[in-house]
Amino acid sequence: MGSTLPISRRALLAGFAASSLIVTSRASLATETLPKMVVTKDPNCGCCTGWVKHVQAAGFNVEVVESAEVNRLKARLGVPEALASCHTAEIGGYVIEGHVPPAAIKRLLAEKPDGKGLAVPGMPVGSPGMEVEGMEPDTYEVVLFGPSGQRTYARYIGGREA
Repeated sequence: MGSTLPISRRALLAGFAASSLIVTSRASLATETLPKMVVTKDPNCGCCTGWVKHVQAAGFNVEVVESAEVNRLKARLGVPEALASCHTAEIGGYVIEGHVPPAAIKRLLAEKPDGKGLAVPGMPVGSPGMEVEGMEPDTYEVVLFGPSGQRTYARYIGGREA
């Protein structure tokens, strides 16, 4: 038979503190591995703010720049007009255009494909920041674009990969 030792309150609290520290450091480590994201958006756009909340919740460190000149930035960064949406982000040398799901951005940063960036053209219902209560989410494509053209990088239904 094994013996049981009573656990003191101090030992129990020390154990909880240690496990909490491990969880906190893992979360910090995950955040530190993601480069800073700079999002440029129109000051009056609410869906852009919703998208920023999604990427922050996914662990991205985000700086928001509000500007009425977002279209000039898109042109300077080489975002094709057909892929334009309401906000533009820059991260890790890539351009993120529109309501791109955070998981697709993490995949992009991990795989580092040859391209300028990712885009979700338009504003699909159910994409991150475009949730509409009572409406079915759209199926949409995340497009990898760059000098060699455009291709489908991922397909999503709302916020989940299809």
